[in-house]
Amino acid sequence: MSNATLKKSALVVSAHSADFVWRAGGAIALHHAQGYDVHVVCLSFGERGESAKLWRKGNMTEEKVKEARRAEANAAAEILGASIEFFDMGDYPLRADKEALFRLADVYRRVQPHVVLTHSLKDPYNYDHPLATHLAQEARIIAQAEGYRPGEPIVGAPPVYCFEPHQPEQCDWKPDVLLDITSVWDKKYQAIQCMAGQEHLWEYYTRVAQQRGVQAKRNVGITSSRDIIYGEGYQSIFPRVTEDLA
Repeated sequence: MSNATLKKSALVVSAHSADFVWRAGGAIALHHAQGYDVHVVCLSFGERGESAKLWRKGNMTEEKVKEARRAEANAAAEILGASIEFFDMGDYPLRADKEALFRLADVYRRVQPHVVLTHSLKDPYNYDHPLATHLAQEARIIAQAEGYRPGEPIVGAPPVYCFEPHQPEQCDWKPDVLLDITSVWDKKYQAIQCMAGQEHLWEYYTRVAQQRGVQAKRNVGITSSRDIIYGEGYQSIFPRVTEDLA
């Protein structure tokens, strides 16, 4: 079997241009190191609701903010080892029409992901986030349909994992996967530092990673020789199909 056949891929659907860094940067860097092709779709630049620092500079326009956020996201994706594209659908509010849905379904067909990462199913603080999740879910279903663009290779059933929202308790989000990102934490923190427009979140997400690292260590056994310092939490949407429960 050729190396091309063995190549795996992952798709990350991010509502705004920084979300994939805070919430899934470790997973992206880790899977890139494992040989995956990782592709990020940013549905918006977060130009209205998540760029306050830029707007406060004065003499600012929406296009200037988008340009700055695009540059930040491109730099972060390069550090993490991912390819990236921007749908520029707007934020606050993010809204999707059928054209955007089909565009994302086409990304699924092109990437053929073995795993999908996106937002929590609920978020009362930011309605853009669950909208991104539902768009990712529906596009996945369309990409599986034989009748959509007949003749193209359809998508299988890649597992979908919801990455950690800012306030998980209010989002009905509970991790059932703790990912050890210790080996790639330096990469993630470099990517975090690309997000100059949201510097106030750098240390917050460092603390989140440390907390999940402690929990991951506890769940492999505190006497284990495995040294886990940083982690990311994920909540799966679909059951895992396996022949081995270990």
